Amino acid sequence: MIDNPRLELVLAQYGRVITIALIVVGALALLATGWAVANPTTETTTQYGDERVESDVQTSAVVVRDGELWSEGDRLENSGVYVLNASPELVLEPETRLVDEGDRTSIDDADVTHELTLRFEATRDGESFWNETHTVIDESPSVEDGTATSTTTIDVESYRDRQRQLERELSGIGSVELELELRVEYDTGRTQGTQQASTAVQVTDDAYWLSESLSASDSHTYQMATEQTTESRSLGTIGGLSVLGTLALVGAAFVARRAPVDEDAARRAVHEQRYAEWISRGSIPMWVGDYHISLDTLEDVVDVAIDTNERVVHDRQRGLFAVVNDDVVYYYSERGLWEETAWPEMNLTKQSPTQDDEPAFSPEELELEGNNEFEAPDEGGFDDDEDVWKQL
Repeated sequence: MIDNPRLELVLAQYGRVITIALIVVGALALLATGWAVANPTTETTTQYGDERVESDVQTSAVVVRDGELWSEGDRLENSGVYVLNASPELVLEPETRLVDEGDRTSIDDADVTHELTLRFEATRDGESFWNETHTVIDESPSVEDGTATSTTTIDVESYRDRQRQLERELSGIGSVELELELRVEYDTGRTQGTQQASTAVQVTDDAYWLSESLSASDSHTYQMATEQTTESRSLGTIGGLSVLGTLALVGAAFVARRAPVDEDAARRAVHEQRYAEWISRGSIPMWVGDYHISLDTLEDVVDVAIDTNERVVHDRQRGLFAVVNDDVVYYYSERGLWEETAWPEMNLTKQSPTQDDEPAFSPEELELEGNNEFEAPDEGGFDDDEDVWKQL
């Protein structure tokens, strides 16, 4: 028996719902435990690599005559300025380098295209209104050790003469500039792109030079590999779900064993516990009091006890709660009126029959002798109810 009337009342009112809910929770928790064990976590790690593509234009010139500064046959490379009479021809070498930054290796399996042009452009107030383009390189060199190189040689004096001619034609109209432009297209199999760079070519009667170096650089990120790592789920999670499921099912079994619970008895026990400080257990004789007032609830009896500063007596044999105030008895009983509580409650249906399944007494034998036993006593009868109670 649960020593908690409130819990008994809850089980009496909602025992079936609580049992079903606990079974559902327990089943779901155990299913979740099985799923967590059968399905470990999988972590996917992706590795990335970088490709770098760099392009520039190398310049060089060979000295064609002896002088104070150089001797014939000297080769000048990437010089900031070239003397026109000493080295009238300029060698241009576009170069593209392809490197895998991940493992620091060169990329050989790639396609590269170089396009190098010299362009005369006439401008006025900063806006171009005429141009003439000369393509000096347009080829796809092979890639060796991650490097693709093209080469060409231009006669700088011829471009100087053409620029002077255009300046005379456009004298007073606009200025003519000479631009060197580089365009590179590449495809490494994983990445592809286009690079562009340009600079002005300055040519005087005595020397020539590039205003800026021609260079471009691109960097690309690509996916190298994907690695999957499988790990068991947290033991705390699995253990928690398992314990939850077990406790829920045990709780469901406990509640099911407690059902069915008499709701009225449970509610009465709650009231008894609530008003325990006003209730004493005892025996209430039938003859006590001249007036017997039936109340609807135990709370009403307790209210009377509080108002009259008396105690409630609980006669468990009669199932009776009563407050005796002088000759008035205020009572509450689930068995009915005052007279109906005279006999202890008996459940005769639980008695087992005899071997021959016949009642121990016949209906005639069960009849009470003296049908007028409880009528008003005659002169020779009992004096009061107390004698009757003792006789019974």
